[in-house]
Amino acid sequence: MGSAGTTLPPVSQNELQAMAYTDQLTGLGNRYRLRDKVRLLASERAADPAPFTVGIVNLDGFKPINDLFGSVAGDEILCQVAHRLKACVPDGATVTRHDGDEFAIILPLVFERVGAERTGQMIKDVLSAPYDLGDRNVRLSASLGFAVYPFAGADFEELMKSAETALYRSKRRGRGQITVYSREIAQEMRRATQLEQALRNAIINDNVDVHFQPIVRLSDNRVVGFEALARWNDPDLGFVSPAIFVPLAEERGFIDMLSETLLRKAAEATLAWPRELFLSFNLSSAQLMDPRTTFNTLSILSSVGFDPRRLELEITETAVMTSADTARRIIDELREAGIRISLDDFGTGQSSLGRLRDFTFDKVKIDRAFVSAITTDRTSEHIIKAIVTMCEGLDLEVVAEGIETAAEAEKLRRLGCGMGQGYYFGKPADAAATLRYLNDHHHEFALVERATA
Repeated sequence: MGSAGTTLPPVSQNELQAMAYTDQLTGLGNRYRLRDKVRLLASERAADPAPFTVGIVNLDGFKPINDLFGSVAGDEILCQVAHRLKACVPDGATVTRHDGDEFAIILPLVFERVGAERTGQMIKDVLSAPYDLGDRNVRLSASLGFAVYPFAGADFEELMKSAETALYRSKRRGRGQITVYSREIAQEMRRATQLEQALRNAIINDNVDVHFQPIVRLSDNRVVGFEALARWNDPDLGFVSPAIFVPLAEERGFIDMLSETLLRKAAEATLAWPRELFLSFNLSSAQLMDPRTTFNTLSILSSVGFDPRRLELEITETAVMTSADTARRIIDELREAGIRISLDDFGTGQSSLGRLRDFTFDKVKIDRAFVSAITTDRTSEHIIKAIVTMCEGLDLEVVAEGIETAAEAEKLRRLGCGMGQGYYFGKPADAAATLRYLNDHHHEFALVERATA
């Protein structure tokens, strides 16, 4: 039949072994090669444990690029990363590829934290240069985690686990970060995981509470609405600041569960308020990237019987810029449903004016950093005056946050700022205390309360 001529030569044992130890896409060694190299190096140095370092390099934002440009482009980037890593690591170092967009390096001559950080910085710089995909250039950053033998682990598994812990911390801190494992970092990660579990349980058991802080009209100090703020008092951990647990919920991917629980609680509490008072509620960056946000929000309001026109959602500039197109779509949908949108922490972002041009808002909240300095710092006063004037021209309402004294409130009123919020008018309080506050500070509500008493 002539088919005998097409028989392939047998693959030798050595070739089979080489294939088993090689990443087929990049030609680098794979995890097995990494394991054997680390074990060999550790055994060589066992008698006189001279340190060496292992590192994991993970590309930030690789998945969206893969989704956007396709797997062929993704593979091309991974091959370019492999090439750059091989070219830039010090002599004697080994580069391998793990899964997906993760690479590992063994650095036999890096003995301590400073050396690892220096190498990490060089790798980070090399990987941040544009990647050529023929018709376009793509930029990526990389996060790195390092572990030094034997301090971070005496065997392969322990050492790699330490490097992964360090990488995880880098990822938590944002893009393009470098972390070298230490006992303190491991402890910090353990605490974060314990906190996460406690918070998940608290949400499920309905133990995260909502407090309300009054927002007043500065012309007559009349209450016009309240901002809902998350509060968590854990039986074991005590009071946990929202500055800690809200970012944790965002980072670990359950902020939507937390937000939706809190919005339902807040909306239920406001049913006892006079109908003209609005509820202000913070929307997270994750929710501004989730196309289901409008549907979920309106479903909660509908189930509680809360008028969407009484709700204001506060968003930060950072949240808006995470995924601008999706955010714009969600903001437009929410506004169509009658919900008002407020730009929070105005003046602290990199290009707040650009946000006002690119997105449609109803209100701007001046950051407390300007308010706290208004009576002592001319620059802050001029900035607030400029913001108020600009918002008048754009037909936007203005709220000043963090008002703590009568002098600050008076100065803001004279500058034309419409609304204010801060300890001077009232600290955040639970639903029952908020009703008592309304009884003391909201004339019509007090009359109705007394008439029905």
